[in-house]
This record gives sequence, C-alpha cells and structure tokens, in this order.
Amino acid sequence: MKNTLKKLAMGIYAIMLSGHFHLAVAEISSDTETLLNWAENTYPAYFPNHQATQSIEPWLFRYYPDTGIYAGVNKNDNNVYVMGGPWGGNPTIISPLADLIAQINNSGGSGSIPACNTASAPTGLTYTQNGNVVNVTTNGTCIALPTSNSLCQIPQQTAASGISVLTSTNVISSAINGITISIPGIPNPFESLVSNFTSGKHCTANAPAEAANLIVNSDTCFDITNSFGSLPDGIPGVTITPPVTFALKDTVTSRTVADCFATDAESIYDAFTNETWIKEGGSFVKVD
Repeated sequence: MKNTLKKLAMGIYAIMLSGHFHLAVAEISSDTETLLNWAENTYPAYFPNHQATQSIEPWLFRYYPDTGIYAGVNKNDNNVYVMGGPWGGNPTIISPLADLIAQINNSGGSGSIPACNTASAPTGLTYTQNGNVVNVTTNGTCIALPTSNSLCQIPQQTAASGISVLTSTNVISSAINGITISIPGIPNPFESLVSNFTSGKHCTANAPAEAANLIVNSDTCFDITNSFGSLPDGIPGVTITPPVTFALKDTVTSRTVADCFATDAESIYDAFTNETWIKEGGSFVKVD
C-alpha cells in the first residue's frame, strides 16, 4: 500500500513538474517575441525588416539578412545573444532575458508588435505577442477610453503589399457598470455603446504580411465616465454612479481575402493610400 501511494505521489509530482516546464517554455517563447519585436522597432539599423522567429534547439532567434546579424535567446541559460555585424562571428551575451524584459516594461514599453501600430495606445494598455497571437490587456484596471475601436491598429505602409485582410470579432463578455436603467420594459440604451464599439467586420487593403491570419485577444476595461458628462441630471429612471466603466473580453480574428470590396465588411481601410470606405446602402462609399 505504501509503495502504491508513493508511486501515485511521484506520478502527481512528475505531472506538476511537466506542467511547470511547459509553462516556463511558453513564457520564454512569449518573452522572446516581445524582446525581438522591441529590438526591431528600437534599433532598426541593426534589426531591419521584421523577421520571423526560428527555433533550432536550444535557440529561439531571428536572422536579419540585410545586416547579417542574428539575435536570440538560448533556452538552456535564458540569456540573450547577438552575433554578426559589430558583434563579430561568435555569439555575444547581452543580458539575461528576464532583465531585458523588466527594462522594457519599466521604460513603459511592452515590445512593439509588428502588425499593430501601438504608438498612440493609451497608458496602461499592454501588448504581448507569441507567433501570430497578440494579447492586449489593461491588467485588471480601467483606463481612459481610446479614440479608436481597434486595439491593433494596422501601421501605414510605405508600399502596396497586395494583401487584403478581413477581421471579425467574437465578444466573449462585455459589461457597462455605473449606469442603472429602472424603466420597466425599456432596455438599457447604453448597451448600444458596447455593440458599436465591439461588433462588425472590417477589411484592410495593402496590409502588412504580419497582419495576415492574426489573432488578437483582449481583456480590457475602460473608464467612460467623461462620455456621459453632457447628460442632463435627473433623467427619470436613469441612475449614473461614477465611475462608469466598460469591460470587454473578445477575440478578433483576421484572414486573408482576395478583394476587400467583395466582402461583407462594414468598412475598408487602405494601409498604403490611407483611404477609407464605409458601406452605405449595400455599396462602399469613399470617406473624404
């Protein structure tokens, strides 16, 4: 009986260790993506033109053919290395991965996302990327409402890519807190704000290759109190108790299409020409 219990305990312990190992590997992979994305955006002279991350055990790395530089992480020691260019022909250690990630976070950065223009993202919005999955979060706090309903703005392109990307949104949960409607039979009209902010299909023409087949998961909360500041006081049946907040969890999925104008999108944006169209009466009308 003791041997049986001992084997069971050892089995459970092995499973726990295995789970911890896989979580650690996933964290290293995610942090590597964050670091290399940040490096590309911060030091484009060394790391030009976004490159995909490659894996050759024990390395996660990117190679930049324009400069002949390799940059990556050794999973055995969790250190960051570079090779080529001014660093010569041997791997040169830069720093532990955890230290560099802490420096990025403490400086207000979160690793630039090649498929998203995060330059105008509000303070408190954090982006991380692992492969083609981008995660956006406010880390459990409510921040100022952004001016755009897209948390992954497509960067304007300097050349026509010929890639068209259609995005659709799956809302997991959403809620507005701080407003109570107590009129029998009348739905909460402010719920339309949630619908308008989160729903709809949108298409981007001449999108960057990084935007193709992208998945953006968001877990965010926004303080929208100021949006109701112009409402008159004492509206019968409506009680506003600041702060008014809007919490949202959703997944935005992108897929490549042949032609944005042949889709059921509600709007189209050309990332090269900066032109925009909206659908009116079943046809796309250019916005001047």
